[in-house]
Amino acid sequence: MPINIPNGLPAKAILESEKIFALEEDVATKQDIRPLKIVILNLMPKKIETETQILRLISKSPLQVDIDFMMVKGHVSKNTSQDHLVKFYDTFDEIKKHNYDGLIITGAPVEHLPFEEVDYWEELCEIMEWSKKHVYSTIHICWGAQAGLYYHYGIQKKLMDHKVFGIFPQVLCDEYNFLTNGFDEIHLTPHSRHTAIDEEALAKVKGLEVLSKSKHTGSNIIATPDFHQIFILGHLEYGKETLAQEYFRDLKQGKPIQLPYNYFPEDDPNNEPVFSWRSHANLLYRNWLNYVYQMTPFDLESL
Repeated sequence: MPINIPNGLPAKAILESEKIFALEEDVATKQDIRPLKIVILNLMPKKIETETQILRLISKSPLQVDIDFMMVKGHVSKNTSQDHLVKFYDTFDEIKKHNYDGLIITGAPVEHLPFEEVDYWEELCEIMEWSKKHVYSTIHICWGAQAGLYYHYGIQKKLMDHKVFGIFPQVLCDEYNFLTNGFDEIHLTPHSRHTAIDEEALAKVKGLEVLSKSKHTGSNIIATPDFHQIFILGHLEYGKETLAQEYFRDLKQGKPIQLPYNYFPEDDPNNEPVFSWRSHANLLYRNWLNYVYQMTPFDLESL
């Protein structure tokens, strides 16, 4: 089944070239079906790239999904045109009157700052609080996961000695969990961050389950038993070339950056990277959408 996207969204051409079925609003409204309603809070600088990555994963479900995009008004994007934001994005004030089956909060390049010093922190807190009553299930990604764990459970992040950067094997903790159903016992996940959560504080929180983890990256996928809150510390949504683009960007800017772990064949950046995490990324989002579809009421107003 297709995903339903705003008319004219740039990602549509890319998705169509990959044989992904995406319906624009004008066509989707003619189908007599109750699609899932998902809102994406996109905090990443390159919003079109992130839109495409996440829509690519959501589209692999057999369910029809309506997509809304949300932006914070407390931050001015320098890497995405205002025309694009005005055309395809709503502010929280415009979104908050609605209910949703799912919310996705992306990462953001602000991990060097204490949470309270991020210029849109108060607005993000308001959104996360709103999600408790207006969204059935929320996925938090990377910095978004750290922010969610801090806001909801008081789990602080800490600066690491070196950047966790590359493709890391993760050990599956519960093979029968619905969210990771079908995962191999070892699966790969991209990571790109300078901070990590306090694992000791996490272990003391009742009601959070670690679904996969690694000795290199710590906890990777964390969730409440009812999946109302899901936290993914890595970037399963990343495309094949994303880490390469980050690596060469930092090299060009003269920033200290190590070769991404387990990414370039033979650790040679001249070699094309291998897309080794795609199947598990697709499976995770398919499982999530399937669970949400089974559990949310037909009438979202009764959430």
